[in-house]
Amino acid sequence: MRSIGIPELLIILGVAVLLFGGKKIPELAKGLGEGIKNFKHALKDEEAKPEEKKQA
Repeated sequence: MRSIGIPELLIILGVAVLLFGGKKIPELAKGLGEGIKNFKHALKDEEAKPEEKKQA
């Protein structure tokens, strides 16, 4: 299997601009970034909770 190259990325970006418009893409990227950050934070909290239970 091939990996995604520059031409494929440009096509995907072009389709995204056509679907969402130029102004909507930064909002979508910001929402995606916040979602990933919250997910990572939740995973760290879940890892910390079992340690607290062992100490108690």
